[in-house]
Amino acid sequence: MLKDKVIIVTGAGGGIGRALALECARAGAAVVANDIGVSLSGEADDLGAAEKVVQEIIAAGGQAVAATQSVSDPGEAQAIVGTAIDRFGRIDGVINNAGILRDGFFHKMSHENFDSVLKVHLYGSFNISRAAAMHFKDQGSGAFVHMTSTSALIGNFGQANYMAAKMGIVALSKSIALDMERFGVKSNCIAPFAWSRMTSSLPTDTPEQIARVEKFKQMVPEKIAPLAISLLSGDERAPSGQIFCVRNNEIMLMSQPRPLRSVQRGEGWTPETVLDHALPSMAAQFYPLERSEHVFTWDPV
Repeated sequence: MLKDKVIIVTGAGGGIGRALALECARAGAAVVANDIGVSLSGEADDLGAAEKVVQEIIAAGGQAVAATQSVSDPGEAQAIVGTAIDRFGRIDGVINNAGILRDGFFHKMSHENFDSVLKVHLYGSFNISRAAAMHFKDQGSGAFVHMTSTSALIGNFGQANYMAAKMGIVALSKSIALDMERFGVKSNCIAPFAWSRMTSSLPTDTPEQIARVEKFKQMVPEKIAPLAISLLSGDERAPSGQIFCVRNNEIMLMSQPRPLRSVQRGEGWTPETVLDHALPSMAAQFYPLERSEHVFTWDPV
């Protein structure tokens, strides 16, 4: 399905990114595997991670090249896209998957940890997408797949930085979809459930948490690939501006904000009438303070 296409996968050194890079190559794409080789907290980890994925792809008969620059730097993001052009002559798709975690409760969240996570997830997605956008515009085609998270779409403890970044990616994707539709460019988000370095940091302090982690381990990252590949395929049936969730063998279309209910008062509102009338009238539609695990209560299929 991706024959003769060139796809950049960021964060391709492990987990979901590695699986997507390998599966894109199996689908016929030439892959630029980007990974700077760091741990989830941002320290140097494995500087050969991207090259290892490239060697796997080549050993299986595919085409790939490593790019070890950081997506968080605009110039280096430009160089990653340049690697695709220099090596393969074009670029057809981007999977924005690179990320780090620096969790902590909001009242303890440092400016440094907030900033560093946004720079990799949100700014990184912008930097790579912006570098690819002019190539897509000029050729009249292209597709972006951005990784978001149900932690952002629904909620989670101790992840203000990660949640802000991943929700920002949703808005970024919609903006790209709107602005570049006229050029034949598509942009979508996937919120993946899969066992990876990101989820390996989930707490296992209680029997319930242990059971949750065991369920995650059943969800291999390769399950994300069929949807991602279809969105990158260039097929006219592929949508744009959507948010999907993949959970093992389930593919879900996620909602986007739309008005649920409105109230009006001809004479206008006062703080008192808002409390007495407006808020009680809408209370049935208020969202509870839930986390992802409260919404996805059924076992993975």
